[in-house]
Amino acid sequence: MRTEQYLDPEIETMSPAALRQLQVQKLSTQLDYLFARSLFYQDKFAAAGLRRADFRSLDDLARFPFTSKEELRESQLASPPLGRHMAADMVDVVRLHSSTGTTGRPSFVGVTRKDAQCWTNMTARSFYTQGIRPSDIVIHAAGLTMFVGGLPSKDAMELIGATFVPLGTGASEKVVLYARSLGANVIHCTPSYAIYLAEYIRREAKMNPRDFGIKKLVCGAEPGAGIPSIRAKLTEEWGARVTEGLGNADMGPIIFGECPEQTGMHYCGQEYVYTEIIDPETGAVLPIESGVSGELVYTSLERECVPLLRFRTRDRVSILATSCNCGRTSYKMRCVGRTDDMLIVLGVNVFPSAVRDIVSSFYPQVTGEIQILLDQPGPGVKPPLKVVAECANGSADQPVLKKQLEDKIKGMLTVPASVQLVPAGTLPRFEMKGQLIKKLYEG
Repeated sequence: MRTEQYLDPEIETMSPAALRQLQVQKLSTQLDYLFARSLFYQDKFAAAGLRRADFRSLDDLARFPFTSKEELRESQLASPPLGRHMAADMVDVVRLHSSTGTTGRPSFVGVTRKDAQCWTNMTARSFYTQGIRPSDIVIHAAGLTMFVGGLPSKDAMELIGATFVPLGTGASEKVVLYARSLGANVIHCTPSYAIYLAEYIRREAKMNPRDFGIKKLVCGAEPGAGIPSIRAKLTEEWGARVTEGLGNADMGPIIFGECPEQTGMHYCGQEYVYTEIIDPETGAVLPIESGVSGELVYTSLERECVPLLRFRTRDRVSILATSCNCGRTSYKMRCVGRTDDMLIVLGVNVFPSAVRDIVSSFYPQVTGEIQILLDQPGPGVKPPLKVVAECANGSADQPVLKKQLEDKIKGMLTVPASVQLVPAGTLPRFEMKGQLIKKLYEG
């Protein structure tokens, strides 16, 4: 039963041993389903020489093969519309979502009625963890079309009992108008858009964003809201508490959510999605304990339409803690970037989000907007790392600031950098995910 602190207290405060037992039961049932209904996994298991009897405990999962996004795209090309990994009948699919990857070709995700309810429960738990309550009026300033963070967010907010205002993207003028006229106190959006919207309000409405009375910024869809310098900037601009969530288009809208302690995102999908942390180079499973960093891997525990086993997200995460003052027993982590965005300079792994964090630490001298310029396809980058950063005010001819930025990047990341300063407003702004890399070789 819901309490003021927890949406699902039994799950959220469950002991690790009890949760492990529950997940074994659910994964066993999910594997029965995959072996019986998924042509895609029948082939993968046969190729790996695996039988259903090979899974007896969660430790056995490491014997099963990973699933990649590329495999899912190939599966859908071979058997449209939802691929050979579809395990439900099309007549039972009640909704379709999609995501567009680097190829520009949409990847579709089907949802049955039961899948939709599981998504709603998991997403609502994340929002509730982030402090959303029935008394809140929430401006949804993120995608609302086939984006998985759209309609499922509406369903989750309604389950909580919050008032959902579906503005979507490309509506900055309406956000300004509706936030004031409706007395909204929450904005749900990407951190990039929260920064852009604050700039828009100052420029177009000639107002201070703090005057809008926004008390909570619930961010997601990209790393940023958890980066200390960016969080500090958002907090200063809006006077609001900033939390972040993390999900995956193929697995669930929001699977992690940050509690008001603001010390990392809690695992909120305990009975719906099993998580592993792996070494992205070797694939070895790493322990879930403080200080561990690796790639996040998901396995469906209760999925009908497109259940996935050991799906590699390419999200690079760091485990921050396995307990919390809020009383939740799930581990907490922070997403530090994506392994497929990672650059390598002189043998050092560099995440664009880490560069942005360093530059943003010079706020208010800079706006925090950056772009990394690549002359050729990565991940290898010939030094120095080329970074464009915006000055907040005045001329871009600031040699002292330029050197300070270059020295800080070299000191923190141990790679040489060449920083080009440009005036505020030079770099593009994004309402969805920010683009931190500019590929000059693509023209």
